[in-house]
Amino acid sequence: QVQLVESGGGLVQAGGSLRLSCAARGSGFVINTRGWYRQAPGKQREWVATIAIEGRTSYAESVKGRFTITKDNAKNTIYLQMNSLKTADTAVYYCFADVIGPRSWGQGTQVTVSS
Repeated sequence: QVQLVESGGGLVQAGGSLRLSCAARGSGFVINTRGWYRQAPGKQREWVATIAIEGRTSYAESVKGRFTITKDNAKNTIYLQMNSLKTADTAVYYCFADVIGPRSWGQGTQVTVSS
């Protein structure tokens, strides 16, 4: 069983930057794809970015060119660098990890972008 622990959310002005982290804890697992979703108030959860086991990345059109997903295999951690933030980016951000069995999710971290 893998536990995902997120950090790095907060309040930032539009145009600013934040970096989210998601550390995987536990043992005896192999993680394939990892990534991020977000959920704004009153909206459905939407996919943000993914990083595959070999490092290939993909992004939602709404964040492409502004967000960057990376990983540190030695730390079992992925990161989401968010630049040029917009008020529309305000949401709870959830990381996920695909292992054998059901997808694992983090607890979520709030990102609020003020105008």
